[in-house]
Order: sequence, then C-alpha cells, then structure tokens
Amino acid sequence: MSQDAAVSSGARQFPCKSCGASLVFAPGTTHLKCQYCQAENDIGIDPSAGLAQPQERDFAAELRALQGTQDTVQAMAVKCGGCGAETTFDPNQTAGKCPFCGLDIVAQGQSKRVLKPQYLLPFKVTPAQSADSYKRWLGSLWFAPSDLKTFASRGGLKGVYTPAWTYDCGTKSAYSGQRGDDYWTTQSYTTTINGKSVRQTRQVKRTRWSSASGRVSNTFDDVLVMASKSLPAETIEHLRPWDLQSLTVYRDEFLAGYVAENYQVDLGSGFEVAKGLMDPNIRSTICRDIGGDQQRINSVRTDYFDIKYKHLLLPVYLSSYRYRNKLFQFLINARTGEVAGERPYSRWKIAFAVLAGLITLGVIILLVSQR
Repeated sequence: MSQDAAVSSGARQFPCKSCGASLVFAPGTTHLKCQYCQAENDIGIDPSAGLAQPQERDFAAELRALQGTQDTVQAMAVKCGGCGAETTFDPNQTAGKCPFCGLDIVAQGQSKRVLKPQYLLPFKVTPAQSADSYKRWLGSLWFAPSDLKTFASRGGLKGVYTPAWTYDCGTKSAYSGQRGDDYWTTQSYTTTINGKSVRQTRQVKRTRWSSASGRVSNTFDDVLVMASKSLPAETIEHLRPWDLQSLTVYRDEFLAGYVAENYQVDLGSGFEVAKGLMDPNIRSTICRDIGGDQQRINSVRTDYFDIKYKHLLLPVYLSSYRYRNKLFQFLINARTGEVAGERPYSRWKIAFAVLAGLITLGVIILLVSQR
C-alpha cells in the first residue's frame, strides 16, 4: 500500500484564478476563497456526495505492510520541543510558532513514513463564529484572573486538523464468572418499644451464587480513537460527538489555509486504545449472558477478527496561550461549534468570594439569633 509524506497546510498551494494569491478553504462550502479579491474557486466535488458507505482498510494487512520497505518522501517535518506536536511548515519556511502551544520552533528536515488520511470532516464553523464562541466562553468564566482576556487574546484562534482512527471489528469472548440470584428470608430480631423488648421479624435479601461460563459475540463500528498527543485528552473528549456520517474523501484542497497534525498514536497503538473503549460493551454483554440479579466476571479472553480501520482528520479551532508559565488550550469542534477548554483560576477572587460568603452567613445567623 502506498504511503505519503506528512500532510501539511503548505504541502500544496492553490493559486487564485483571478489574482494568483494563495487560496484558503471556505468553511461550510465546497470551494476555496481568495482573501484578497474574494474570488471563489470551486473544488469540483458534489457537495451532497459526502461518504455514503465508508471504505475501511484491512488492519492486519496494513500492519504487515508497515513492517516492510515503504516509499518515503522527504518532508520538512517539524516537532515542537514543548508539546511534542508534529506538523510541517509552508514551503521555504524555516521557523515559526507551534500552533498547539505557541512556542518558537525551527524546521528540521526528515523523512517520515506516514499513512495518508483517507477521509476528513471539512471545516463547517467559520472563523468569525469560532471567535464569537471564544469571546463568550472567556466572558462566562467565574473566578478568572483579571488579565486573562489579555493573555488569551494573544493566542488567537487557529484552524487545525487533528488526526484520528476509527476501527470496526467483531469479537468473540470466552468468560468465567458467577451468577447471583437474590432471594428473601425472614429474620427475627429484638427491639425496644416504649421501654419493652419486643420480638419482631423482617425480610432480608440474600444472594445465592453459582458458577457461570460461556462465550459471547459483539460487533463494533467506527470506534473513534484520537491520534494526537498534543491536545489534552479530557478536553478533546468534550468535543464529541463527531458527525462521522458526513466524512468526505480526503483532498489537499480542504487543507488550504489550515494546519494538519501528523498522528502520534500509530495504527497498532490506536487499536490497543480501541480495545479499552470496547471492553465496557463486552463486559455488559457478558453480564447479560450470565443473567440473574447480580454478576461477577472472573476472567475474559477476547479474540478480535475482521479488523478494519479508517484514518481521518477532524477539524478544530485551537487557541493556546501561556499564563504564568503554564499552557492552557481552548478547542472548538469546527463541525458542531461545541466548545471545551482549560482555564486558570484567580486564588484571590476565590478567597474573597469565600470570605464574603462567610461574612454573609455570619450576618444571617446574627439576625436570626436576635429575633
């Protein structure tokens, strides 16, 4: 299977048919737009086509291919020493700032074997809409430092494609465990009522445990694993769900004007993550198979078969800034507008709020006690 060099915003440039300036992809459309003369250049695809039936690739065959000799292309791959993000610069660019953490970085040329993305979700939310969301989010923060807006505005918002994998597979799991069937018994006890000892009864729930074993099957479709280590995992999880039914076949034109990150979680490692995401469903299926009122799972052995994958790029708007030597990142799902971010807190504002609360509580207690 052919391999391609790292994808980047500068891998290809698309000149405007009217003035020759570099075009950028216009979110929510199927054309490139010139930022100088405002001319629109159509990409030449059916906007309603999308991806009706995703075409996954064979996981095992790809792993075997990656272990052999693959064609590589020399690319100016750039790895940030601060956050570890790996992207590429525009042609003839040798220095710049990392879009993920804002640190200055210098390009280091290197050959790198990577799988080219098969599909992507094009940007849909416009830069203006994302900027409004960012401002509203900043304005909604409680106990934020007074100078936060100044620091946050320095980072700006950048359009970034972040890599991801999806996995499809079937599973067969052999398990051993225990089935618990609840039953009730009558228990006698002595209590004191009006100073007298009284004998009474009550119903007590017991559980009868028995051994259980068996095999269960599951089918999984589009288990999504993020392949970036540059973005905080907890924050990017808040951007779900992604409208994977709207995937579009990858084309360089969609990247015009944006940055695309290379995957840091490779194909094999991504499937190990996917196994962890599938495990709760497997265990839930086992519990249903065991039956009864309660279940205990002692051991599970799962075989994975017919494994397929897709390599995707997902669009986000990213703002990164450093406040008091700590990196904070704010993300927007560029398909749905969902926002998530990290933020600092002002200890002084929190302390004053707690103090004000204590004073208010003290005044209320004093007033009540004087009545």
